[in-house]
Amino acid sequence: MNTTVQPLQDYIDGEFSAPTVHRGIWLENPNTRERIQEQMATDDANIEKALSAAQNIHESGVWAEMCVDERCAYLAEFSAQIEKRKDEISRLESLTTGVPISLTTMFQIILTGAWHLANEQLKSGWTFSTHEGFTGRTVEVYRRPLGVALCLVPWNAPAPMAVHKAANALAAGCPAILKPTEWSPNGCDILAEAAHEAKLPKGVFQIVHGGPEVGGKLVKDSRIRAVSFTGGLAGGRAIARECAMEMKPAQLELGGNNNVIVLEDADLDKSADGIINLMTLLNGQWCRALGRLLVHESIAEKLLETTLEKMKDIKIGDSLSFETQMGPMVHSLHLEKIKGQLDELISKGGTAHTSANLPDLEGNFIAPTLVTGVKNKDAQHEIFGPIGTVHTFKSDDEAVKLANSTPYGLEGYVFCTDEERGLNLARKIRAGGIKVNGSTVLSLSLMAPRGAWGLSGLHDEGTIETFQFFCGTQVVGVEGN
Repeated sequence: MNTTVQPLQDYIDGEFSAPTVHRGIWLENPNTRERIQEQMATDDANIEKALSAAQNIHESGVWAEMCVDERCAYLAEFSAQIEKRKDEISRLESLTTGVPISLTTMFQIILTGAWHLANEQLKSGWTFSTHEGFTGRTVEVYRRPLGVALCLVPWNAPAPMAVHKAANALAAGCPAILKPTEWSPNGCDILAEAAHEAKLPKGVFQIVHGGPEVGGKLVKDSRIRAVSFTGGLAGGRAIARECAMEMKPAQLELGGNNNVIVLEDADLDKSADGIINLMTLLNGQWCRALGRLLVHESIAEKLLETTLEKMKDIKIGDSLSFETQMGPMVHSLHLEKIKGQLDELISKGGTAHTSANLPDLEGNFIAPTLVTGVKNKDAQHEIFGPIGTVHTFKSDDEAVKLANSTPYGLEGYVFCTDEERGLNLARKIRAGGIKVNGSTVLSLSLMAPRGAWGLSGLHDEGTIETFQFFCGTQVVGVEGN
């Protein structure tokens, strides 16, 4: 298996350079814990160069005022160049995140398709409309690019998230600066090569590196006019505070301690399959994973037994093997954090249940685990890994009350035989999306928004919503006769 990575590279004002600031933390091959690369950060001079280049090209109008067809042509070529590199991106994403390569390969549809969807939004005509004013004169409504956009992406699916954000920012007319996660930046670096080959105007798309110290400098800079962030609650709160100072929009997709509700009429086998799927997709390291299993008391014991029996068959192994269904945690530091959170649940009366077989590898592996006996008040916050707590209920109303008792509201799931009953229950849950009898990584609809309630974020994500986020509204017209 190919476990090599190239040196990190900044892409600033159309030129490649190596980030020079040593962060003193090493990226690992999560399958073996072998060091593969030191985390590096972009220095202050190059951060300034990137900001200046992006601001200059925005003020020049070279990109913001470019005709629709020409801008779409650039983005189509960007997509075509990514198409040539998609297998390498998938390999790097799997190597550095631990996500099985079968899934990172599936995500290739986002790497290339996001550009098409963004172009379609640009071509839709939404950016200009008219109304009749009170005097009968035409009122023009423009949706114009806000300015330099900052895209901050997480480590579980960095390149697909980067493409989704950058494609919409660029289609909307905003120069985009991408800062990949410091934990798995390599796949995103390939995007710079694609942008360079697509011959985008200098400064339109740039990449810098580093951790919160670099992200913080960029967020605070007045030249950044919109921030799109996917990541943890602490980072989201910090960004929200800084953006509030200058009233710049922040699109924040944060965590979710997501509830999976299993009603007493549910098919036990299908429910168990869904539970396992939601615990093992992206190795349990994703914001829409199972956090809390809420099950009717009459079937709780049988459902747990069925789930554990099926869990024995999960193939946990090397993320670069197409046979693997679940890989390791991204880094040994994250693994230790998850183990600590599991130990805390056990110290509060929890009993851990697992039956999965771990591979004979020295990597960052942990078995998907359900924990019974934990009080609702002790299971309020997300564990970003394959650990879920189990809680029972007696009625639909109690299930809804339990589901709505956490401060999060990203995703929810209901398993049942009576779909109408399941839908009625789902409509009462305070969350951005609720699936009935489903557990895939896919959205219910490509064109549906991905909402977030409570601590799960601000501003909807989505095919339409992310494009519109990067636009500001301007109304022009003559009021006098």
